[in-house]
Amino acid sequence: MKIGVIAANGKEGRLIVKEALDRGMDVTAIVRSANKTEAKKVIQKDIMDLTKEDLQGFDVVVDAFGVWDETKMNLHSVTLNHLADILSGSSTRLLVVGGAGSLYTDKTHTMRLSETPDFPKEYLPVANGMGKALDELRKRNDVKWTYMSPAAEFDAEGKRTGSYVLAGEEFTANEKGESYISYADYAIAMVDEAEKGNHVGERISVRK
Repeated sequence: MKIGVIAANGKEGRLIVKEALDRGMDVTAIVRSANKTEAKKVIQKDIMDLTKEDLQGFDVVVDAFGVWDETKMNLHSVTLNHLADILSGSSTRLLVVGGAGSLYTDKTHTMRLSETPDFPKEYLPVANGMGKALDELRKRNDVKWTYMSPAAEFDAEGKRTGSYVLAGEEFTANEKGESYISYADYAIAMVDEAEKGNHVGERISVRK
């Protein structure tokens, strides 16, 4: 399997690259600056400079792009739309590292986690920015996309346990009421999805 990882130098991107390499995949790190991953194949370009030709031939492209600057939240939509445009009509699947804030809290899908009273205010800008990008992605039927939301607590320093629970559009927690996933276990789930491709055109979620 040939897989490209955009924003591969980020914490999640590097773990996805490593997980894919460990499984024997043909991995290309797509990075804006010098490659910091274990991948030997590299495309060094800004995400907005990527072309249809750059991504041609990949079975899967993983979009691990993210931004925290409140003045640049529109980039979640801008970059994802750009990737969808250049992958439009191709057989390449687009897997997106998403956010938890857009998960629904009820079966009627009328309230998102980010709209609940206890949602941390400091995470609202990124939750809203990523939620808007997901809303726009849902309108695309010309791209084989999958959007994967992590648990509410997404732990960059957490251990790799090798296990996770895959869920759907609704926020879920374990029997203790905890919603948690480490970056390392999320990477396992993402590469599993790359291999299996069971959720094209869907948003899924993952937790411990």
